[in-house]
This record gives sequence, C-alpha cells and structure tokens, in this order.
Amino acid sequence: MLRYYWVSPNMPIHLEWSEIAIRLLCAIAAGGLIGFERGEHGRPAGLRTTILVSLAACLAMIETNLLLATAGKPPNSFVTLDLMRLPLGILSGMGFIGAGAILHRGNLVLGITTAATLWFITVLGLCFGGGQIALGFGGLSIGMVVIAGLKHVEWRVKQDRQGTLTVTTTANGPTEEDIRSSLTAQQYRIASCALVYIGAGESLELTCHVNWRGTARDTTIPAIVRTLAYRSGVVKVAWVPQEQ
Repeated sequence: MLRYYWVSPNMPIHLEWSEIAIRLLCAIAAGGLIGFERGEHGRPAGLRTTILVSLAACLAMIETNLLLATAGKPPNSFVTLDLMRLPLGILSGMGFIGAGAILHRGNLVLGITTAATLWFITVLGLCFGGGQIALGFGGLSIGMVVIAGLKHVEWRVKQDRQGTLTVTTTANGPTEEDIRSSLTAQQYRIASCALVYIGAGESLELTCHVNWRGTARDTTIPAIVRTLAYRSGVVKVAWVPQEQ
C-alpha cells in the first residue's frame, strides 16, 4: 500500500544555512533555559545535559529536512521515503535514557521529573529542528511554567506522608495502648506495629509505621516525639520520616 506524506511549509525542500543556524540557536536556548533551572536546584539533568539533548534532537530533525530534497530522485520519492523514522528513533532512544534516570529506593521513586524533562526537551528540539519555531517557543513557555512555577504549588499541597516511630520504655513506662492512643490523638494513622520485649518484660521496644497528611517540604519533628521523650519510663524515642 502506498503512503503519502504531506510536507509542512515550515520544512522547505531547500534549507538555507541561515535558517539552520536559527533552528540550532533556538534549540540551544531552550535547552539552556530549562537546564539552568534544573541545575540550579541540583537535579541530575543540568545545563549541559539538556542542551545536548535538545541539540541532538534538533540536528536529527534538520537532517530529516535536508533529506527531503528531491534532486536526483524519481518523482515518486515522497511515496517511498519515510524520513520520520529518524526523529521517532530519537524519541525511542530517549525513552531508555529517561528510564535510566529513574531510581527506585524501597517505596521511594526518584528521577521521574528528570526523565520527563529530558523527553520534553527532546520534543522541543524536534520542533525547532523541523522549523516549528512558534510551536517550540509556545511549548517552552508552558514547560517553564510547569517546571519552575508549579513546583512551589506542589510543595504546598498536602499529601500522604509516612514515617517510623520507635519507643523504648521501662516496665513502669507508657504501655503499647498508651502510645497508640497518643498517635491516634495527634491524627496519625497506624499502618503496622512491631513489639519487642527486652529482659523478661522489664522493658519493651515498640516500632510503629504511621501515615499522616503533610507537605513534602515539612521537615519539622512532630510534637508527639518530644511529648513521649519527656514521659516517665521512656528510655529512647526515634523518629524516621520517609524521604519525599
């Protein structure tokens, strides 16, 4: 079956060097702008990474554009020439790089935004390389709002948090029921508890995994930790929140 491909007016058959330079500069500017914001906050995909990704995608699209020339080719060359395989291959390759940027550490997943940023800057590079300058800058503007602007909104949104509270008490210290009641009174939901008796019941160690609602940037020590630490019969209190 024959397939026909429509050539966009932004991808001329004969590409001038001045237009190639404009496309490359736009791709470098987009990659640099997003990379600077990411690198400023210590993210793995920083300035050089995003510029290289955007530039590589732009070069691939320019190469596709240059191959559109029909000089020396039969009149039906557009019917058999599937040049879009090159940028599609670039996107597939970026999928592997993005997957490598994602890190799993227990229940914690890191690097998802970094992977999404690399994929996004690749698409921007393809836009600039294909001559879709207005579309590229439109996408860049929206992307900067999402990456830089919504970050502060995301930090203020309360989400489910998890942590581990370990309390070691003597025989005359608070019981398991007392500690559970204190956690419930402070709006903590107990997911599970482990109890260890030490020295024939002379002391006990209670470890509770709890859930609560809080912002991702809230690093304050819960009041219940200090409250339990000053109670009579409490030997040690340990609080370990799960990283966000």
